[in-house]
This record gives sequence, C-alpha cells and structure tokens, in this order.
Amino acid sequence: MPSRLYVDTPLQAGVTLLLPPSAARHAQVLRLQPGAELTLFNGLGGERAATVTRMGRSEVEVMIGAHDVIERELPQAITLALAMPANDRMDFLVEKATELGVTAIQPLMSERSVLRLAAERAEKKINHWQGVAIAACEQSGRTRVPQIAPVRNLAQWLAGLDAATAQRRWLLSPAAARPLAELMQRAAASTLVLSGPEGGLSPAEEEAARARGFEAASLGPRILRADTAPLAVLAWLGLQTS
Repeated sequence: MPSRLYVDTPLQAGVTLLLPPSAARHAQVLRLQPGAELTLFNGLGGERAATVTRMGRSEVEVMIGAHDVIERELPQAITLALAMPANDRMDFLVEKATELGVTAIQPLMSERSVLRLAAERAEKKINHWQGVAIAACEQSGRTRVPQIAPVRNLAQWLAGLDAATAQRRWLLSPAAARPLAELMQRAAASTLVLSGPEGGLSPAEEEAARARGFEAASLGPRILRADTAPLAVLAWLGLQTS
C-alpha cells in the first residue's frame, strides 16, 4: 500500500509539486526513490495518487495523479470538549480520537485541571497536537483532519455557547446521568461531548453545562480515567452511526 502524506496545498492532476518540508522529510525517512507511489491528501476530502519524480537532499518532487473521492468520515460530526489531561495523555487522546473519527477537539481548563496553558506555551501545544492529528490521519486513512481549537477556559467557553441548539450535547458525569443508548434516541446531525479532568468537573461547572443544554451521560458503573472516558464515547458513537 502506498504511503499516505498530508500536504496543506491545492492538488491538481498532472501538476508537478515540491512537497512541503514536513511531507518531504517524511518521504526521505521512508527512503522513497523516483518512481515510488504515494497517496496525498490535503484535508478537503478525497485523496490523490502521486509518483515521486525527484529526490533531493532536502526537496522531494512528485507528479500529482488522479483524484479518488473516497470518504472515510463518520456520518455525523462529533466534537470532544475536554479538560486536558496532564503529561503525555493528551497526545494519546488526540491520536486515538482522530483514529476513531472525531471532527474537532476543544481543549479546556477547568477548576480542577492539573494542566494549565497560556500564551505562547498554549499555542505551541496546539500546533503540536495538530501535528499529532495529521499523523493519525496519515496512518488511519482519514481524508479530513480534525481541527484542534485554541485552549479555552471552561466557564468562558460555556458562556459563549448558545443555550438553544439542535445539536446533541452530552456531559460525562455520574450524577443523575442517563445511559448513552437512551440519549441517542434524540436525533441530531452533530454531537458535542464534554469531559472533565482527572478530578472531574465541579458541581458549579456541571450546573453551568446543563444550563447550556448538556445532558448528563452515564458510561456504566465504573469510573473511567479522563483520557479513557471521551474515547469510549467516541468509539460507541462511531459504532452506532457507521
């Protein structure tokens, strides 16, 4: 199977293209040679065949081929809004959520969050996580790259949401929660899932979420980790809608 590479540039059949630096480095790591076949995608849907025409020390030139309109996305848009777990668990979460089909990820800081980011450090992390999502798309066959939104404070983010919406909104909470299968009975074109940090959301934060249309969702009798719960919901949704 040809290697898949993401390129943030228009792709047109019959055009010779110098791969962007990140994609070129990837091609060089793979030790590709002229004549090698590639699959390129730019996140706008579908993918294109390509053939390596020249390998330089720092440049890789390819000829763009036919466009395949294939889509491997879930039939509904699913956004994960989550209080960022600490250490490298957020990297793992972004990678696996991308593989499972998430549409977008909103990193949040809540009252009990351990990981707190601001200014330049937050921007660097967002760029890093976007790269993790791109790599996961290359590996998993996705043709559209999930958007990693800027880090937001949970209270401010909730205040900016419209309370009246046709979107399904679920709050992962053991308090007065209903089973996912029951909540799924309400049809919607998209789902927004809010998940707390290691210590969970505070009662005030849960109340604020409910005021913005979130319904408490139960994942069963066990308490899942902050980096496990949102992935479990995403996997369940993917299986229900595929």
